[in-house]
Amino acid sequence: MSKARIRLPSTAKKGEVIEIKSLVNHAMESGQRKDSAGNPIPRKIINKMTCSFNGKEVMNATLHPGISANPYISFFVKVEESGTFEFAWTEDDGNVIKETAQITVG
Repeated sequence: MSKARIRLPSTAKKGEVIEIKSLVNHAMESGQRKDSAGNPIPRKIINKMTCSFNGKEVMNATLHPGISANPYISFFVKVEESGTFEFAWTEDDGNVIKETAQITVG
């Protein structure tokens, strides 16, 4: 099972722009390689990442087979209130890897 790691400040000032860093452990198999018996290894990549804050989407990305294994994505968000960031990475087969992170705005 893939595991995600999120890094963001635990506190921020109202209106501050924060950086969010995410990394998900995933092989990102492109479907172009073959196993030792010469059979194609099926494609299995993360094709979508979304992030919402208190239920409102703040970032989404479409990923393609050219993305490396263990994709690292960072982005910036302006925070106005305390709440929960919810992250979701969707694989080709529909499996979703989820993670959450809290921030306190004062």
